[in-house]
Amino acid sequence: MWPTAPLEFAAAFSAVTALIYLLGPVARRIGLLDHPGGRKDHRDPTPVTGGLAIAVGTIIPAILLTEPTPPLVGLGLGAVILIVVGIFDDLHDLRWSWRILAQIAAALALVYVGGVKVEQIGLVLGLANMDLGYLSAPFTVLATVGLINALNMVDGLDGLAGSLALCAILMLIAAGLYSGNTELVNGLVAMSGAVAAFLMFNLRFPWRPRARVFLGNSGSAYLGLVMAWASFRLTQNAHHPVSPVLAPFLIAPPVIDCLVLIVRRALHRRSPFAADRTHVHHLLLDAGFPVTGVVAILCGVSLAMGSMAALALWADVPQPLFIIVYLGLLVSYFAVSRQPEKASHWIGKVTGRRKDAAPKPLVAE
Repeated sequence: MWPTAPLEFAAAFSAVTALIYLLGPVARRIGLLDHPGGRKDHRDPTPVTGGLAIAVGTIIPAILLTEPTPPLVGLGLGAVILIVVGIFDDLHDLRWSWRILAQIAAALALVYVGGVKVEQIGLVLGLANMDLGYLSAPFTVLATVGLINALNMVDGLDGLAGSLALCAILMLIAAGLYSGNTELVNGLVAMSGAVAAFLMFNLRFPWRPRARVFLGNSGSAYLGLVMAWASFRLTQNAHHPVSPVLAPFLIAPPVIDCLVLIVRRALHRRSPFAADRTHVHHLLLDAGFPVTGVVAILCGVSLAMGSMAALALWADVPQPLFIIVYLGLLVSYFAVSRQPEKASHWIGKVTGRRKDAAPKPLVAE
């Protein structure tokens, strides 16, 4: 119940803090490190065990203290798949196709082991709840894999992916409290404590100019899976109903950025997983904002979009309008970011961060 939530936050925070300290020497011994060079701006080899610490610090207590219901078993199985493959990826740089296969397997575990899937997507046509029927499982897999990759793609600055994940988790907690889903709330409070502990080592502070630990591919995948699972549990629960149209707004910046990048790369006949400097955080960096400023801006945008969508839903704004607005955001961002160097220059000039007369050339990753 809700009164235990502060204890769960503190326990998860303490566990992940201890694990980050304990896993650091292990990471250096086995080479689980992100080395500087190329587009990376960290100066020393940095452990990529933050996600592993979050996973262990939340999964083990759940096994010991929580009844093993099918949804939790499905989540746990999917998490193990992603963590194992993610660690291999961090060690050996696996092909993107192997990562996608692991993500699909994890999503299928949610559906067929846990029974957690998207069965209806709300009043998107304005008439009645739209049931997906036989498309339920494919839609769930697509949404899960999409969210995992959106978070992975935005994991390019110290503190950014973790901070956006924490913002989404906090908004999911608020929605869970509003709908009376205290069971989900307690689990998410523990997750928020775990992510907050990680950010104490991953964010930049005046006394620490670089992150001490990174999420790693296993970490971004695990957080994406948990957020997808929590969103499905929140919006597909008949006892604590929350409209599914709210979910895309709770982590809108990375999802919109991911979708636009995939479309842009497809138009240029490039792999959707090709590296470049056209992510939203790159635009803001090139506009002249510091790393911590970019994190603050994108977190503020994420919280504002999620909060405004929740208020609009509470005010009975017709649900088809949510889809129209989201599509409008996608089209607008595509148009603005179509020429990234000019977009960065314009943002810098408007905000006063850039004083140069011409846009700087875009440097590929």
